[in-house]
Amino acid sequence: MSNNSSFIGSAQRVITMERDAVSVLIDRIDDSFERACDILLACKGRVVVTGMGKSGHIGNKIAATLASTGTPAFFVHPGEASHGDLGMITAGDVVIALSNSGTTAELITILPLLKLLAVPVIALTGKPDSELATTADVHLNVGVSEEACPLNLAPTSSTTVTLVMGDALAIALLEARGFTANDFAMSHPGGALGRRLLLKIDSIMHTGAAIPSVELGCALSSALLEMSSKGLGMTAVVDKSGALAGIFTDGDLRRAIDRGIDIHSSPIDDIMTRNCRTIRPGTMAAEALRIMEDNKITVLVAVDSEHKPVGVIHTHDLLKAGVA
Repeated sequence: MSNNSSFIGSAQRVITMERDAVSVLIDRIDDSFERACDILLACKGRVVVTGMGKSGHIGNKIAATLASTGTPAFFVHPGEASHGDLGMITAGDVVIALSNSGTTAELITILPLLKLLAVPVIALTGKPDSELATTADVHLNVGVSEEACPLNLAPTSSTTVTLVMGDALAIALLEARGFTANDFAMSHPGGALGRRLLLKIDSIMHTGAAIPSVELGCALSSALLEMSSKGLGMTAVVDKSGALAGIFTDGDLRRAIDRGIDIHSSPIDDIMTRNCRTIRPGTMAAEALRIMEDNKITVLVAVDSEHKPVGVIHTHDLLKAGVA
């Protein structure tokens, strides 16, 4: 029990210290941050993030976040840069250099060469008076009063604060670029996220003979048979030209029964829902889901330019596809 209490107390202390360290950043978002954003936004090449040790791991994450939110970026190890990889950095690029101390030898070594290339350097350090901070074009202070490590040695609070500053830069640039969900999808085609953002209804909707459909004037009983055979809980109702006139759903059926309507002889025209919500082929599945949620419906009919049904999509289809 005492060990468990010690674990919990230690974890709470770490979280509290790192939370407090991050909160200090708010007052450091100033003109320097704005200059850094201006430089990154004007970059004609790519953003190159570099750092040693734990800063390098954080740099990899910052580069990945930038790249996936509209700012082309990649990570270069500063030690490897001194042995050939510096050729990956060209005029037109911008370098983001991470070093808590601001004196990391591998970074200091390549600074003069970056200056020769006229590559702007944005430094994220914990020491505003360090060589890296004073040599850089812009310095962003990510210093912390102490690490969450009880020895005040292992990079903990400092790496968290650096990561948050990197996220702040990435999202500020995302908003400045007007980066959209569709843009985001282009760099995330795989997995559930890709399916949600890129999948179109054409790939999952019911088409051809699988579309429940009856004509205006048919008996309600015929519509019920069509609904039952197609298993979508609805049927489209079309006119003689094949254009959509409305839909009949299981909800319409319940309301008809409540009204005491004879389901054997009543025409579908008197019970169906007219002016129903429709959707166009080629619409993103995520947009179809939004329409359904906004209108509290479970099915949409896809119609062509002549308003003729070409498909039906149900919430179950979206669930199976991993969109909902």
